[in-house]
Amino acid sequence: MALKVLGVGGSMREGSYSTRAVRLCLESARGRGAEARLLELRTAGLPMFRPDGDADAAAREVGGLVRWADAFVLGTPDYHGSMSGAIKNFLDFHWEEFAGKLFGYVCASHEKGLTVMEQMRTAVRQCYGWSLPYGVSVHGEQDFDDSGAVLNPRLRERLGMLARDVMVYGALLREQFVRDLDGRERDTFAARYADLG
Repeated sequence: MALKVLGVGGSMREGSYSTRAVRLCLESARGRGAEARLLELRTAGLPMFRPDGDADAAAREVGGLVRWADAFVLGTPDYHGSMSGAIKNFLDFHWEEFAGKLFGYVCASHEKGLTVMEQMRTAVRQCYGWSLPYGVSVHGEQDFDDSGAVLNPRLRERLGMLARDVMVYGALLREQFVRDLDGRERDTFAARYADLG
């Protein structure tokens, strides 16, 4: 069965560099046999997370995509050394849905986006998701031309590597997590999630 990869574009800017890079990563994943979808938070209409509020139609639709996915590629611009408010809000809506799933990271930044990607890893780790130990940094005008085409061949290579690793390690983690959910061993991390169902 094909691995299902959800790319999440966390920029509210049309034509954003981070979302372009996520889209390229998903194209590479499709070329390797993945089923891939892109969620652009700019157009998703996801409301501000309220813990005591009812989920509206947009939140339910996004939640369905999150449950569908086996692995994720999160993309965000670097805003003052942190992720966008849109991507943080997306992460706030979910936690159990991330368990047993792998995350890869893309950041549009003039300064490599290392703190930004580390903050996304921290949020995902708190939700018991897994993260690749590296991410891909995009440097806007140096990597893309005005039409959105890739200028920097190394960027395409890095995004291809990210797609490959999301596919390989995402499948391994997901398959083991599902086996643990269905198994009788009680000393697995997944057993806690089996009890919730």
